[in-house]
Amino acid sequence: MRPIRVLVAKPGLDGHDRGAKVVAAALRDAGMEVIYTGLHQTPEMIATAAVQEDVDVVGLSILSGAHMTLFPRVRELLAAQGRDDILMTGGGIIPKEDMEELRRIGVGTLFGPGTPTAALIDYIREWFAERERQGA
Repeated sequence: MRPIRVLVAKPGLDGHDRGAKVVAAALRDAGMEVIYTGLHQTPEMIATAAVQEDVDVVGLSILSGAHMTLFPRVRELLAAQGRDDILMTGGGIIPKEDMEELRRIGVGTLFGPGTPTAALIDYIREWFAERERQGA
């Protein structure tokens, strides 16, 4: 089976990327191919990179409070490019009710501070295995 390709991004003006780098390293150590876009990415830059890199997963790290704007915008841009098959996940400071609303619009499971990286790795692997079983 080919490696899972994951794009990890820090959208918006949030300048804190330690968590994103820890997640990127953990995913890489788990055998995934990881592209980390760095700080201050626009939704357009993230969606374009995801399509160009032909990723399976986009993970957004958002601590700025702009998650209700940024997740839907990236999702919309991916769909507009015919890539609504990409799993969108991520984490940060996101209230539970916002996580539920984002899930309703097609965002996958979101992870809060302190979540073990193994939980994210397992989630991505299970999602990918299910997608492969369905012949995506």
